[in-house]
Amino acid sequence: MDYIPQYVEEAGRILRALDQQAIQRMLGLLLELRERGGRLFLLGVGGGAGHASHAACDFRKIARIEAYTPTDNASELSARVNDEGWETAYANWLRASRLSSKDMVFIFSVGGGDAEKNISANLVRALDYAREVGATICGVVGRDGGYTAKMADACVLIPIVNPATVTPHTESFQALVWHLLVSHPKLKAAEMKWESVRA
Repeated sequence: MDYIPQYVEEAGRILRALDQQAIQRMLGLLLELRERGGRLFLLGVGGGAGHASHAACDFRKIARIEAYTPTDNASELSARVNDEGWETAYANWLRASRLSSKDMVFIFSVGGGDAEKNISANLVRALDYAREVGATICGVVGRDGGYTAKMADACVLIPIVNPATVTPHTESFQALVWHLLVSHPKLKAAEMKWESVRA
């Protein structure tokens, strides 16, 4: 099969297999977060970092949840990496943000972090700190979910339909899940521009 129709067919299979109950649990936790005035801290690496920035915008603007990500401040993040090390950069940023039990940490990651293999150890340390202070943990991850899936209060695991396309499918569907959440009638608090413009 040619790559394009194969990729599209795989995406359709993933879409049909998404764990809608996990998304529903995540929606409920986000509604509770907004109700108690908690903050949303979004963490990711690589593509996940880009998603965290975009999602922070959407959760703030559309869902009216106070949201932040460390990768939006290159000066602080690079100083922390330089002075303290990559492994602790996110956890120390959360400390400086006074993460508390009122707040939520939300992970975008393909593997979810793995301390033993030293993969995304910065996410592992951040999750340990989030659990230590009693913050809620959510994530949208791929593969077996890694450390995020073990620690999360709600986790959407993107199904694997082809081992050769785990990363692009996971990152594609991370965007689908957070856009589903911010546009959900229960969470959406502000109209989006194009939906407000009548043809």
